[in-house]
Amino acid sequence: MSRLIGTILPPTKPTSIPESAKWLSGQGGGTWFYIEATSHPTTFRIKRFTPEGKMDCDRLFKLAPSLPLFDIQQPFEFAHISHCSKCRIVQNNIIFVFNYTHK
Repeated sequence: MSRLIGTILPPTKPTSIPESAKWLSGQGGGTWFYIEATSHPTTFRIKRFTPEGKMDCDRLFKLAPSLPLFDIQQPFEFAHISHCSKCRIVQNNIIFVFNYTHK
């Protein structure tokens, strides 16, 4: 079972990671993703953290054109393939794509 921790199952979330961060499991390991709204409805700040709590990236992402718009207040999950240049989020069976704009 311990081999699954940090790959399929999330490890204990370090205190350096925001409470609402989401775990995205991976083949060799996983990462924590955190998203927050900005003053623009299609721009979001997304942070990625290692399983140990070290921040990998902190960037602004723009939502690719989509209808309906992503609603950060509704349940969602990060999906593959997500990284520091492009993130995918599934909400209500819709895949939203967020593209890196700048730091």
